[in-house]
Amino acid sequence: MTRIKIMLVEDHSVVRNGIKLLLNSQENFEVVADVGNGKEALDLLYAGLDCDAILTDLNMEVMDGLQLIEEVSLKFPEIKKIVLTMLNCDQHVAKAFESGVDGYLVKNVATDEMIFSINHIVAGGKYICEEISLIFVKKLIEKNKASNQEEGKMDIDLSSRELEVLELLGEGYTNLEISKKLFLSKRTVEGHRQNLIDKTGSKNTPALIKFAVLNGLIK
Repeated sequence: MTRIKIMLVEDHSVVRNGIKLLLNSQENFEVVADVGNGKEALDLLYAGLDCDAILTDLNMEVMDGLQLIEEVSLKFPEIKKIVLTMLNCDQHVAKAFESGVDGYLVKNVATDEMIFSINHIVAGGKYICEEISLIFVKKLIEKNKASNQEEGKMDIDLSSRELEVLELLGEGYTNLEISKKLFLSKRTVEGHRQNLIDKTGSKNTPALIKFAVLNGLIK
């Protein structure tokens, strides 16, 4: 069996030793070097160390993970580069892939997922761990909801009088009470209320009020 040769780059020795033991426990993995920063990793590569993949943290002194990834991408493009970090924000993920990384994992990743990702990446794939993928999906869903609500606001063309009626309906006034406040006939107020229901696609007055609140038409 051909083993995948891995260089581990992590500045915390206890963490590094734990990951090294985990990786070496796999039949097809071999940690050929473990170092504490990007400069030490590059020194070994320039000295002729043969490895298939680098598993690196981002925050390290002397030379951080991003600098290492950029240098390896330029000088050793055949080596796969995998981030293993505590950082899970959009900016760090985007910057890592811009720098040439092939995979991005957070440190609480499950063992099975880490093993799968390394095999997948060395075979030619790209990988983002489940935790970050779910964060991205959640943000896309929230963005889509916000966009749909914004579109809903733009599509509804309400007159100033309809907005007045809507505001009073939201405050709990009846059609008769609104007619007296706005000096309109009850029939006219009922017409405005029906127009509001039709324009917003609401089933009834409570649904109309809910729609108005969700879309910022009333508070």
